[in-house]
Amino acid sequence: MPKFAYKALNKDGKQIFGIIDADTQALAINDVRTLGLYPTHVREARKSDEKRARKDKGGISELYFGGVKTKEIVVMTRQLATLIDAGLPLLRSLNVLIGQLKPSKLRDILREISSDVQSGSTFSEGLAKHPKVFDRLFVNMVRAGEVGGMLETVLNRLAMFMERRQALKRKVRGALVYPVAVVLIATGIVTFLLIKVVPVFAEIFSDFGAGLPKPTQFLVDAGNFIQYRWWMLLMIISGTVITIKLLSKSHSVKRVMDRVVLKMPLAGDLVTKVAVARFARTLGTLLTSGVPILQALKITRETIGNEVVQNAIQKVHDSIKEGDTIAAPLDEAKVFPTMVVNMIDVGEETGSLDSMLVKVADIYDAEVEAAVDAMLALMEPVIIIVLGGIIGFIVIALYLPIFSLGDAISGT
Repeated sequence: MPKFAYKALNKDGKQIFGIIDADTQALAINDVRTLGLYPTHVREARKSDEKRARKDKGGISELYFGGVKTKEIVVMTRQLATLIDAGLPLLRSLNVLIGQLKPSKLRDILREISSDVQSGSTFSEGLAKHPKVFDRLFVNMVRAGEVGGMLETVLNRLAMFMERRQALKRKVRGALVYPVAVVLIATGIVTFLLIKVVPVFAEIFSDFGAGLPKPTQFLVDAGNFIQYRWWMLLMIISGTVITIKLLSKSHSVKRVMDRVVLKMPLAGDLVTKVAVARFARTLGTLLTSGVPILQALKITRETIGNEVVQNAIQKVHDSIKEGDTIAAPLDEAKVFPTMVVNMIDVGEETGSLDSMLVKVADIYDAEVEAAVDAMLALMEPVIIIVLGGIIGFIVIALYLPIFSLGDAISGT
């Protein structure tokens, strides 16, 4: 008899994991309910689940249901669009995809969605039950595609949108790899010098009874602090991180922090361009797929991480609700560049706002890549100069006592 791994809630709301024998997934769900539990996830048990169940004498403390990567969703979305475009019904297309996928969380979710569709629900309603995997943008675009009878077209647009969004994220994150790696390596080298090298020089100089110059004494004190009071440094760093996270939960504090970020010389320009590209791409894709503009603006607002830009989009939403235009509140917010506002204004006047937003997104995606490359090119010499200055200071501080060492020796 097949085995099913389940995740459920008991009467106290505590999460329970386990394995149960049943002929089908539906029967497994019913059996879990008869145990007085509320099942939240049921799937076919894997070998790893069974091993852990035997080790824990019939129960397991936790099940790995795994996450769903964006790449998996993109591939699934494209394949589903291809199958529907080839003339297969939605339910048949979902079952074909389920049969192709290896055991994974995505396959489990698609099975649940397929079951919902078979019982009479729409595809978008099935997707909406899994908000951690399919966000509001995905669900609303699918809903618009269902209403407009162009589901395969919307799915292709979704896949393209997610691919471009991921490419932009990879570009920004990839630019930070080099400077972060250099800083970490340099920090390790400086820490080694302070802990292992500086104390040796200090001991040599103290044997001759020579006083240490202030720069050298500073290095000795810094080395002692790192070696013997590293826990204080760890507490300071942890406290700072926790404080920043707590403060960022306050909308007023986060708004001030986000405004400061936008005003920073280089980082502010990059953050603005990323926000503009994401705003234009998301809103343009939603409008092209037939999502109403007010709903599209709400969804777009949620995809922007900057409070200042979110407030600007909210003003646009309120303006359109009152019958005004998009361009005017965007211009008043002083966040979006003048060129973007003018292009959106032209798009409104000509009735081609969706295509104009896509053009803006394409332009600013290229602008982000250029800004990242420029920042990276500028950061390399800056990092080299800063690290060179730190290493130079250490070398000079170590050799300063040598100049007075002769006097100390002659005095003895």
